[in-house]
Amino acid sequence: MLGRQTFLHLSHLYFMTLLVIVFSIVILVLLITWGKTNAFLAFLLVSLMAGALLGIPLSKLAGAVEKGIGDTLGALAGVIMMGAMLGKLVAESGAAQQIASSLMKVFGVKYIQWALMITGFVIGIPLFYNVGFVLMVPLIFSVAYQYKLPAVYIGLPMLASLSVTHGYLPPHPAPAALVEQFHANMGLTLMYGLLVATPAIIIAGPIFSRTLKNIKSEPLQMFQPTVIAEDKLPSLLNSLGSSLLPVVLLIVTTALPMIFKEITIIQMLSSFFGNAMIVMLIALIVATFSLGRSTGMSMKRIMQIYESAVKDVAMILLIIAGAGAFKEVLTVSGVSNEIATALEGWPLHPLLLAWIIACIIRVCIGSATVAGLTTAGIVAPMVAQGRVEPNLMVLSIGAGSLMFSHVNDGGFWLFKEYFNLSIKDTLRSWSLMETIVAIVGLIAVMILNIFVGS
Repeated sequence: MLGRQTFLHLSHLYFMTLLVIVFSIVILVLLITWGKTNAFLAFLLVSLMAGALLGIPLSKLAGAVEKGIGDTLGALAGVIMMGAMLGKLVAESGAAQQIASSLMKVFGVKYIQWALMITGFVIGIPLFYNVGFVLMVPLIFSVAYQYKLPAVYIGLPMLASLSVTHGYLPPHPAPAALVEQFHANMGLTLMYGLLVATPAIIIAGPIFSRTLKNIKSEPLQMFQPTVIAEDKLPSLLNSLGSSLLPVVLLIVTTALPMIFKEITIIQMLSSFFGNAMIVMLIALIVATFSLGRSTGMSMKRIMQIYESAVKDVAMILLIIAGAGAFKEVLTVSGVSNEIATALEGWPLHPLLLAWIIACIIRVCIGSATVAGLTTAGIVAPMVAQGRVEPNLMVLSIGAGSLMFSHVNDGGFWLFKEYFNLSIKDTLRSWSLMETIVAIVGLIAVMILNIFVGS
């Protein structure tokens, strides 16, 4: 009889704990969507509320929130800030324009979608999504005007590339944060991410966009491009080298220790130079001279660009910090382990489960970053227990966080207004493209898991 009472008591406690978590996430969703509350403030309020409801003493609750913010930002602030600086310089120097125009010349009109898709992928690695979108959309419109092609048809492959790099690949904010949280390897995540991203972009881009040729889009005249004169642009080699240097450094410093396992000096140097913050610092120093000084910019002008970039990304950093606070509250209360134990009984693979959770939060909230970071806090104990390959978990959550962008996502309205589309046509093109990216990404991750999973 005592055993039965104990079981019922524990079941009741577990049910109440689960109810608090669900209630907290619902409040988070409502604050951001219905209440129009800033995501950082929403995370702070929900973290404090959840901590109090889960029984964390008030004397420790504020400290837990502070620790979550500090631990999350400590490893990420430098990486994300320098990534934003590099991306802004790539745009301002004309390197992005050079890459785009050169690829257009190589591919020609017949394969113009592929040229734009590759451009979006290359530019999307150093640029944050919104910056890349605003920078690249005028290029799409100029091509549409020049060759009299449907803007949505030729533009969606490029935007698919930008979206995938934002959701899947470090050093973008959410993937970089997940790498840190799961103690994954940033270089390895990037290498796996490139394998997962390629089919997602191709299927959601050039293949899917063939069904959109009849969507009429009349881009607004105000978005006609302003271009830098060709003789003022940095060379193609310089543009590509400076933009892709972080990717090259991460891949090299990940591969060398695998190849030269017995050479201590290579292991030591790769460990130092493979650190994401060191990688971004090296890339930024190189770009300062290769894209800044070499194109005639003064150091004062370059530093102004960097300061502007920091302003652009400050709120993203705060949102990540808020998500870190929420995660820490779940950890301190012991709920994270309870959730992990409960989820062990589900007849679903951890990668699929994390993807589903990320999808649900993304559809409810609209923010890929918030969806990814909130999911990470819920599934982190499963990764810590070694039940799943951490690099693949980053990619699975990244894919889920892109699912079905609709009216609660800023990216939806950015696409709709720039391309001057109806809600129906935006759902039919943009929202379906994001859905395809999420589903194909999951399939690619599950296939990759067969070969590299733990």
